[in-house]
Amino acid sequence: MLTCVVNLSEGRRADVLAALGAAAGPDLLDLHADPHHHRSVLTLAGEAAPRAVATVAVGAIDLRRHTGVHPRMGAVDVVPFVATGTTTGEEALAARDRFIAWVAGELRVPAFRYGAHPDGRAGSSLPEVRRTAHGSRRPDAGPAHPHPTAGAVAVGARPPLVAYNVWLAEPDLAAARRLAASVRGPAVRALGLAVGDRAQVSMNLVDPLTVGPAAAYDLVAARAPVAGAELVGLLPAAVLAAIPAARWPELDLAEDRTLESRLARRPAIS
Repeated sequence: MLTCVVNLSEGRRADVLAALGAAAGPDLLDLHADPHHHRSVLTLAGEAAPRAVATVAVGAIDLRRHTGVHPRMGAVDVVPFVATGTTTGEEALAARDRFIAWVAGELRVPAFRYGAHPDGRAGSSLPEVRRTAHGSRRPDAGPAHPHPTAGAVAVGARPPLVAYNVWLAEPDLAAARRLAASVRGPAVRALGLAVGDRAQVSMNLVDPLTVGPAAAYDLVAARAPVAGAELVGLLPAAVLAAIPAARWPELDLAEDRTLESRLARRPAIS
């Protein structure tokens, strides 16, 4: 099954979040919203739901009025397609490129590609796209300039990753930034953020079978007192299985928060 983890620049308005979830219909596997990040992460099945969700998001989100601690370049900020189960990486790449053509043509939102090229050549990473979009990097499709209200979108194809936050016991942004820099590496992308009156190390675990939630939590906890952790979205069952079940509550993990469990519960489409 092909899945897609759409990151949107909306995490506060309940009516908009409800409309986004309704647009996905039975293909919505999970919706995680954060008002401080002003961001939501929708885990979706297939290719139809990401297009339906993007259409609603572009109509409802105006970046000119957007405030939030998480970096963003678009209303529909990041659209990664993920090969799950027997789906191949080539199928994810093809879905990515179909979405790029669609969002540029139908919604007139400039699209930037990240991840491998269809011919197998290494492509740009998401951080590289964020740094250079509309500067040295031109869109891969769509208008040359950002959409007036929706900005631009980064569309990728990637293996599964885990989005994971660790809360510090003290509301020290400088410490969070130092910690993020110290844990950052090939398997971990990290930012230190002020989230409300708290501080957070926000991480993408890009190789979660090497550095998973338990290891990420321990990397931060070894350097500073922590107040808890937060899983954003879902995680692969194999990543959960590698962690002792006794630690799951401490790490904000559970069996029903795996991608596979949500796919198994997805209603059959007649």
